[in-house]
Amino acid sequence: MADDDQDSKTQDPTQKRLDDAHEKGDVAKSQEVNTWFLIAASTLLISSFSGSIGVSIEGPMRNLLMNAHQIRVDGPGVLSLVGRLEWLMIGALGVPLLLLLIAAVGSNLIQHRPVWSTEPLTPKFSKISPMAGAKRLFGKQAAANFLKGLFKVIALGAVMCMVLWPERDRLDALVRTDPAALMGITRGLSLELMGTVVAMLAVVAMLDYLFQYRQWFERQKMSFEEVKEEYKQSEGDPHIKGRLRALRHARMKKRMMTAVPTASVVITNPTHYAVALRYERGMPAPICIAKGVDLMALKIREVATANNVPIVENVPLARALHASVEVDGEIPVEHYHAVAEVIGYVMRLRRRLGG
Repeated sequence: MADDDQDSKTQDPTQKRLDDAHEKGDVAKSQEVNTWFLIAASTLLISSFSGSIGVSIEGPMRNLLMNAHQIRVDGPGVLSLVGRLEWLMIGALGVPLLLLLIAAVGSNLIQHRPVWSTEPLTPKFSKISPMAGAKRLFGKQAAANFLKGLFKVIALGAVMCMVLWPERDRLDALVRTDPAALMGITRGLSLELMGTVVAMLAVVAMLDYLFQYRQWFERQKMSFEEVKEEYKQSEGDPHIKGRLRALRHARMKKRMMTAVPTASVVITNPTHYAVALRYERGMPAPICIAKGVDLMALKIREVATANNVPIVENVPLARALHASVEVDGEIPVEHYHAVAEVIGYVMRLRRRLGG
């Protein structure tokens, strides 16, 4: 059943689905990237700070050993000695440890945005399910981890052979080397070995991140029903939206029919379009109080006729006004002249009839 559900998820995840996964702590993450950052930072620290760390520790430790007979071994004396040693180590290793911390944090930030979630800590039955455990042992992730570990063992062995085999004669002579020179030789070989390992792990980290990202993206895929349900939740049910549009249209229609008797003139097509305008002295421009096509236009003309509102036929003006003006909006400037002629004609007609 789980495989069938996964097979049905063929749609790419929406941005909301990806954001929800991020909030739950489900992000694309490769441990190999973290390992590479830490090893690279360690290599940089050894090459840059090993000398200063050794110097800062060497003096106090030499002084400690030379004056060991003067150290008090009672309780307060031991506590004081331990406190001094603690501050000594903090002063010598504080900056390197801080840089390692920055590398550890940066290795996560380079893969995904900061995550603040307790979801991964929540107990889940799937974590102790035998079926889920078997799937983790024999799934794609387990196979990838096995191949990755095998490659690292083989590659690391090859790297150590390439670096250390040419130095085999010098390594045999290390037992007879002066301790003062031993540290320099060890440091050089360590940096050479770690530099080669960093270059090798860079390839592993890049390939592993691409694999982990692809696996994560496949987990976030959605079925067509999930996409449709998410759209309903974010945009609203189409049936409800259609019903609301119908209700708004009905209310607007009723309001327009109520406003038609107050119109100054109705401009028609004559049969397909009708636009009712109202103009009174002091208004900056005529406003549209009702408009419609076909059956709505017929209803506007019927209400206008019943209330003795003048109806003027002007095909181009009716079409232009219907397309460019909204209900309760002023007519556009480009139609001022044509509408002024119509309203002037209606006013002259009313004066004449009144006379």
